[in-house]
Amino acid sequence: MATMYTSCVENELPGESLHGFLLKRKKHVPELQLTAFQLEHDKTGAEYLHVARDDKNNVFSIGFKTNPPDHTGVPHILEHTTLCGSQKYPVRDPFFKMLPRSLSNFMNAFTSSDHTSYPFATTNQQDFKNLLSVYLDATFHPLLKENDFTQEGWRIGPENPKAIASGNAESGTDDKLVFKGVVYNEMKGMISDASYLYYIKFQNQIFPDINYSGGDPQKMTDLTYRKLKDFHSQNYHPSNAKIFTYGNMPLADHLEEMGHQLDQFEKIQADTAIKTPMSLDHGPLYYTAKGPADPLVDKDMQYKTSTSWLMGDTSNVLETFSLGIMSSLLLDGYGSPLYQALIEAGLGPDWSPNTGYDGAGKIGIFSVGLNGVREADLPRIKEAIQSKLREVHRKGFDKAKVDGYLHQLELTLKHKTANFGMGLMQRVQPGWFNGVDPFDALAWNDIVIAFKQGFREESYLEDLLEKYLLNDRTLTFTMEPSESYGEELAVEEATRLAAKISEVTRQAGGEAEAQKQLTVRELELLDVQEKASDQDVSCLPSVHVTDIPRQMERKAVRDSALGDVKVQWREASTNGLTYFRAINTLAGLSSELRMLIPLFNDSIMRLGTKDKTMEQLEDLIKLKTGGINTSYHSSPSPTDMTASVEGLSFSGYALDSNVPAMYELLRTILQETNFDGPEAESKIRQLLQADANGALDAVSGSGHSYARRYAEAGLSRHGFLNEQIGGLTQIQHTGDLANRSPVEGLGDVITKLKAIQQFAISNSSTFRAALTCGQESVSSNEIALQKFLTEFPQSTNIPKEAASVPHDTFRPMTFFPLPYQVYYSTLAIPTVSYTHPSGGPLQIVSQLLTHKHLHHEIREKGGAYGGGAYSRDLSGLFGYYSYRDPNPQNTLKIMRDAGRWARDKDWSQQNLEEAKLSAFQGVDAPESVSQEGMTRFLSGVDEAMEQTKREQLLDVKKEDIRKVAQRYLVEGMKDARITVLGERKDWVQEEAGWSIKSMELNKASEAVGASDLSPGDLGHA
Repeated sequence: MATMYTSCVENELPGESLHGFLLKRKKHVPELQLTAFQLEHDKTGAEYLHVARDDKNNVFSIGFKTNPPDHTGVPHILEHTTLCGSQKYPVRDPFFKMLPRSLSNFMNAFTSSDHTSYPFATTNQQDFKNLLSVYLDATFHPLLKENDFTQEGWRIGPENPKAIASGNAESGTDDKLVFKGVVYNEMKGMISDASYLYYIKFQNQIFPDINYSGGDPQKMTDLTYRKLKDFHSQNYHPSNAKIFTYGNMPLADHLEEMGHQLDQFEKIQADTAIKTPMSLDHGPLYYTAKGPADPLVDKDMQYKTSTSWLMGDTSNVLETFSLGIMSSLLLDGYGSPLYQALIEAGLGPDWSPNTGYDGAGKIGIFSVGLNGVREADLPRIKEAIQSKLREVHRKGFDKAKVDGYLHQLELTLKHKTANFGMGLMQRVQPGWFNGVDPFDALAWNDIVIAFKQGFREESYLEDLLEKYLLNDRTLTFTMEPSESYGEELAVEEATRLAAKISEVTRQAGGEAEAQKQLTVRELELLDVQEKASDQDVSCLPSVHVTDIPRQMERKAVRDSALGDVKVQWREASTNGLTYFRAINTLAGLSSELRMLIPLFNDSIMRLGTKDKTMEQLEDLIKLKTGGINTSYHSSPSPTDMTASVEGLSFSGYALDSNVPAMYELLRTILQETNFDGPEAESKIRQLLQADANGALDAVSGSGHSYARRYAEAGLSRHGFLNEQIGGLTQIQHTGDLANRSPVEGLGDVITKLKAIQQFAISNSSTFRAALTCGQESVSSNEIALQKFLTEFPQSTNIPKEAASVPHDTFRPMTFFPLPYQVYYSTLAIPTVSYTHPSGGPLQIVSQLLTHKHLHHEIREKGGAYGGGAYSRDLSGLFGYYSYRDPNPQNTLKIMRDAGRWARDKDWSQQNLEEAKLSAFQGVDAPESVSQEGMTRFLSGVDEAMEQTKREQLLDVKKEDIRKVAQRYLVEGMKDARITVLGERKDWVQEEAGWSIKSMELNKASEAVGASDLSPGDLGHA
């Protein structure tokens, strides 16, 4: 198949050269419908893997081995500064300036533990060439200016240089010297996540030869500009590079461009050393570290602990695959042996962050551990793990379970995804840097066949278990909670800052001179940043709006009905798979029941039935389907943003022949889940504790999303519903239930879960379904769906709320005190419904503000890791956000003034062109076959509406920008809602208009909860 799209290269034989590259090997992989080519650059030795496949979503990545020399985060800071300007493109921050000049559906850079990669994906051939040129020049010829290092890495400067520059500085506040830097603040935010902190400290312990590539803020301030430049010259060289391309664009074109770039270099001896973990031959070893306490979790259940073993060399891909299967058999699912021995036994509610088999390095690591452990239970956990492993070895692995995992692999190969190439790159690259032959990693069928042959032999997996796990050559790593952890970090930072300032003072000859020097440097950086916002970037390549088709690509769907149930059909090539999606609309659902729907969805996948355990059901799901799922669904009306429908969503996919079995499994868990079983309450409590245990870390990872949900909850019905289901309100609710005393019990909760079960699904007009399948399976699918529907009642009753729930009104400004070192904020404004003519201009305004204003102000000048504007066209809400932000007060001022800035700016045609390109990156992003037609089904936005919106976006003019900015962003500011998450400081006072919501346990009078949220709070002009 590859001969259609590899140009002349398919005729080349191994040993032949093209554009300075030697073709070493090629391999056709029929099960993945691809052909792989391994090449090497003659002059420098750069390694190149090209995967030719009939896929228009083409991928590029260049990666470098970057073993970190210390904990300063030099690989991570270099990743940022590399993208701040290059010889061919000497503009400030070409990476971010290319975002609105491209139709890419993915652009990023990643720092891994021992390598750094720069990938992108696009369907446009000219766009591919443009980005390839920018990425190659950025990585090989970066400018690496010192002010880019201080902006992205770290520096010391006055807290508010803009106030100083304007002459309005407040002494002792605005001129206070603080640590700054984008990466510095990013990593302060990362280590606020206790799960991430545990994982990093574990990695540092078991991999002493691999320093922390992301950067420890306590060590980052030791990194110098000279060390950064040296690290680049030593590591960012073709001799240390691995290049990956994928898709249907001609390989010869890629080789010609890359050969031209790489020929400028001579071969060097790079540091390609492959690091391995510490030896555990003298184990068992035990280490304990301190971490932050979690205010949302029972103070007696705060420990995290795990036990780890070293496995084999990952270049043995068959053994690595087999160990992955073994790990899944031991850990995955509620019926797995280790789940039952540890979580089911009550030793902890959830797995530790490092649990599982990690085959990314040269030597595999297998870890098993728990979060939320009591101190008294710590010694029991390792003992329980080892006891269960001995039992599994004695009893053996169940062939049916192995068959289930192999069936999942079969479906994975058949499932057509839009991001196959990116997924392939991410799967191949880590091993490639650690000695795994990428051709071996691509040989799926060969690996699976070899595994099946091995498994047929007696005790194949059991022998692997004995070889690696039935010993005490282990590392047990524990993190104990410290109530003073955050305070200790703050004291350490203050002490370190004072020492750095003292050093500058000594060199400058006095405190006043040191303050002056640091202030002048900060103002110089501010001046550079100011000038960059209007910099001429015409040297950067770009695609054009004329490259965007005016007519959308249509995916034909048709409608039918089975009784009162409407059915949408999408007939497409699906490799023999059927995708099912359905929604049962629930009208009049009370808040108390709605808040329990996430727990209901978890419970029906946990409790089992009177006739089958969950373990038996899980086995059947793996053997017969690619997965089944139930979830909450809500969607605003495309024509009225104040209206919203809600319900339960059901989904699954399977081989065409297994569709009836998929429906029967879905029916079983919905109708027969046994909420009255003797272990039902304890299992539900475990689910609650698991969710509560990881909640604070989840918020830390995406705090701006939680801030956005809460801000939007006061502006629309849809926002209100989303907050109750997936916001801070839900987290507080879950935490309160998880910490109920055994005496109080969960009887009332179980009664409500049973009530939801009664109305979850019905064979009525409230139910609608969508099927995506091949034309050949339509008839059998219709018969199977009809039979499925006959199993359900034709009408259901939703219990009404017994009494009105008291509630607070939403305040314009809400602050959540949380133990983070940085802040997350959102300002949200109501605008217009999807079909309103102003929707298109509002989307363009959000792109203009993000790329032309907020990125500069919030990230570059303010030091936040991220910030921007968004326009949620279906929800009818516009907003601003910041992420891992050290200075939310300044950010909020910028947000409040952003509408006026957009209104008064003299926008050029090039500005509008770039904003439209940015908008269409999402509009025209490739779609997996399972998602085709889903916009219409889920939201009611039909193709006519989508086409109208497309034309609105393409036709936006300067005067449209001014009008919507004034009408919605300036005049609409009176209806805005603001939410900020982070450490409470003196500026957060109720007298200043802040509503302060506690997230601690058992403080119902202060805490956010269901009682804070009611549709009665909603309303805006």
